[in-house]
Amino acid sequence: MCADTPEYKDTLNLPVTDFPMRAGLPKREPEWLQRWEDIGIYDRLREKTGRESFVLHDGPPYANGHLHIGHALNKILKDFIVRSQQMLGKDSRYVPGWDCHGLPIEWKIEEQYRKKGKNKDDVPVVELRQECRKFAEGWIDIQRDEFKRLGITGKWDNPYLTMNYHAEAVIADEFMKFVMNGALYQGSKPVMWSPVEKTALAEAEIEYHDHKSHTIWVPFKITSPVADDLSAARVVIWTTTPWTIPSNKAICFNEGLKYALYEVSEAHDGNWAAIGERYIMEHTLALAAFGAANVEESGFKYIRDVSSDELASMTCAHPLAGADGGDGYWDYEVPMLHGDHVTNEAGTGFVHTAPSHGADDYEVFMKRNWLDRMTHNVGEASEFLPHVPFFAGLEVFDRKGKEGKANNAVIAKLVEVGGIIARGRVTHSYPHSWRSKAPIIFRNTPQWFTAIDKEIGGNDTFGKTIRERALTEIDNVKWTPQTGRNRLYSMIEARPDWVMSRQRAWGVPLTCFTKKDALPTDPDFVLRDDAVNARIVAAFEDESADCWFADGAKERFLGNDYNPDDWDQVFDVLDVWFDSGSTHAFVMRDRDDGPEDGIADLYLEGTDQHRGWFHSSMLQSCGTNGRAPYKAVLTHGFTLDEKGMKMSKSVGNTIAPEQVIKQYGADILRLWVAQADYTADLRIGPEILKGVADSYRRLRNSMRFILGNLNGFTDAEKVEPSDMPELEQWVLHRLAELDDVVRDGYAAYDFQGVFQQLFQFCTVDLSSVYFDVRKDVLYCDGDDSIARRSARTVLDILFHRLTKWLAPMLCFTMEDVWLERMDGDGASVHLEDFVDTPKSWLNPDLDAKWSAIRRVRRVVTGAIEVERTAKNIGASLEAAPTVYVADATVRGYLENIDFADVCITSGITISGDTPPNGAFTLDEVEGVAVVFAKASGDKCGRCWKTLPDVGTHKHASTCARCNDALG
Repeated sequence: MCADTPEYKDTLNLPVTDFPMRAGLPKREPEWLQRWEDIGIYDRLREKTGRESFVLHDGPPYANGHLHIGHALNKILKDFIVRSQQMLGKDSRYVPGWDCHGLPIEWKIEEQYRKKGKNKDDVPVVELRQECRKFAEGWIDIQRDEFKRLGITGKWDNPYLTMNYHAEAVIADEFMKFVMNGALYQGSKPVMWSPVEKTALAEAEIEYHDHKSHTIWVPFKITSPVADDLSAARVVIWTTTPWTIPSNKAICFNEGLKYALYEVSEAHDGNWAAIGERYIMEHTLALAAFGAANVEESGFKYIRDVSSDELASMTCAHPLAGADGGDGYWDYEVPMLHGDHVTNEAGTGFVHTAPSHGADDYEVFMKRNWLDRMTHNVGEASEFLPHVPFFAGLEVFDRKGKEGKANNAVIAKLVEVGGIIARGRVTHSYPHSWRSKAPIIFRNTPQWFTAIDKEIGGNDTFGKTIRERALTEIDNVKWTPQTGRNRLYSMIEARPDWVMSRQRAWGVPLTCFTKKDALPTDPDFVLRDDAVNARIVAAFEDESADCWFADGAKERFLGNDYNPDDWDQVFDVLDVWFDSGSTHAFVMRDRDDGPEDGIADLYLEGTDQHRGWFHSSMLQSCGTNGRAPYKAVLTHGFTLDEKGMKMSKSVGNTIAPEQVIKQYGADILRLWVAQADYTADLRIGPEILKGVADSYRRLRNSMRFILGNLNGFTDAEKVEPSDMPELEQWVLHRLAELDDVVRDGYAAYDFQGVFQQLFQFCTVDLSSVYFDVRKDVLYCDGDDSIARRSARTVLDILFHRLTKWLAPMLCFTMEDVWLERMDGDGASVHLEDFVDTPKSWLNPDLDAKWSAIRRVRRVVTGAIEVERTAKNIGASLEAAPTVYVADATVRGYLENIDFADVCITSGITISGDTPPNGAFTLDEVEGVAVVFAKASGDKCGRCWKTLPDVGTHKHASTCARCNDALG
């Protein structure tokens, strides 16, 4: 709406604002970041006293490498929560942190050494650790700046680091609590081992990928006395790890399965399964096993069933027993044992059992107290050790994670001695190290474990063992989504003891001593002394954990109470998940800005952390405190490309946060998070970001309209809601409704729900209806007009709510909007709370009335658009249609308001008559029809309405309203 003549244009109250139409976010956002730092927003918020505490505990990212889009998603979600909880009236504190120890950093330093021709083993441990610390510090500085650029608020000048001296002291102290309560023990059992990284791995460090493995069917000769028809038979096992055959110590079967004796009656030339040979297999698996051996169904016959009692009484010979050159290495009995883990899903129903290389195998032997029968045949590089005949030095996997020579060598030897009837290859899901992406092995090696089923002291409110406490506490935690509870519960319910030790250098050491010449099972094998522990903690506080590796450390810590020659110092380092699992102690418990009870209100990470940080934190805290370290856990999905594919640098479908910020600005990235359902996997890509940017533009235009039409607004203009026109009262009703939606949504972390409601309100209720209707009043009414003052009062109310409601999500843009009106020393929207919205504004009857009015308006605007498209008119103000409304109540609504203004026409006629044929209708709006007519009269040169009285007033070419406004 604009005047035809220059003099009239100057009399209009057109929008005035410096708020630009184009955001220019990439350039302007750093200016706001600097301003927030200059005025110290985070610390100023802490000065607000008497507020309920809310602490989101940051799961520490790892300090190596630039941020990826998953980092951005995680930190932005956390920022939404921290900011919204603060604006809901709480003291919402956030201390960012970093995970600093561990193999990836140590690996980088080793790579640097190799490039310089240095051998890592020749470098003093303390020097290596200092290099690792320096490397982590560099990346922390880089990542801190990258996180801050996303608009993340927090205590950036004092984050927590797992390598800080105090943190290392607390981690050691938390570990020594396990030493003191008896949960820690040294055991020799198969653990997941990375041949590439040469260290034990925890379940949280494993990911599964397809892997092509060898498969072999190996017959074991029966050596014990049996029935005559079984004396020449052989028990057939199937395995996907031929390299473990040299370590075989038993065969497992399941008493609940059906086993039978079969004889080969026909065979092809060259078959390893020859005519006349007899084999025992599980009944339902025999056909597939013989098929693998190239024996057709007609080429073997069933002889009889073999009972479980017969199987249990058997002993067998190792398939390599008696092999020339073996020097009797495998000349031992192989017992037949029942095992619940044996199934008939694949194989032969018999499981080759090597207790040094499989968890189920180990459990079978442990139940029988046969741990003295464990083998130690494979070294840390997955190589057969020198004492193993035929295979010494051969690796399962080489240094790069590729298949070594071990499998083929074992298969060749079995073929040579007649110890194989079939072989093949199978692609299956196989564990890999998430760091090196290389396959792992199960390897028996002495490690330190935390027993999670042993009764320990301390707070036993929720159970006497770590597992009992964890499973009980899981149900005392609020999980969002609830499926997270089930996932963690099942993992902890089934998990084995916690492997604590790693054979590396960069980490917090296992601060304990073992008695020489004592067995791990002896009560005094591990030194338990509070005074020794206290000396260790004090030294770590002052000097870092490096002092554990310094010359004379053993003598220093043992003091005068013990003879150092009687004790060995442990130099393994802790699993880094124990580091991050202990953060509740040195962050939540020890820091002044932690919660009073030391328990975080919320942990928020990706769904993978059910086996990672959520898991280790729960176990660690239950072991030392007897309870969970968090009250609630919220999880988000992973980031995918636009096609739903996993992002990969090799594929070229990655989206870096830096790239998005450079092109669009951080608020567009934040808006992408706000618009998405973060509980599922999130897609992102160029087209998606274009859509997000369009949504941002529409929202920005709404805010710009508000700002432009509030130019010069003062409190003196304000109108009480009861004195406002109905349209304004309806907007206030919608705000009162939204107040509950926003507060409840933020409290439930439903950012998508909050944003969708606000976006729809801004673009549909405001831009398409209220702003559209009220432009005429705002631009053309006189300054004292009650309608204009009411509209501006509502715009002021909208300003104070929308900027604050959207500020947690669009932190930069809403700061820009806020400062456009509230600029001053230290002003910031992020220092504000959400405004209380009176419940008295709620008016459901008025809402129902205006919903009906808007439905009729849709039909009118649809009819006018037809005429405009046909070029019968140029603008809606040239129209004065007749509207036929069947419902008498709705007609009454329309007759009691200026419906022409609502429809932005110059005139309108409401009729209850039957509409003529050809009247415009919409199928979705029943009982309403419109007949178009042009408005009569002349066009006002100021407001552009076509009215009969134009030209009859003091001011030329004006209507009565404009004439009065001109005075």
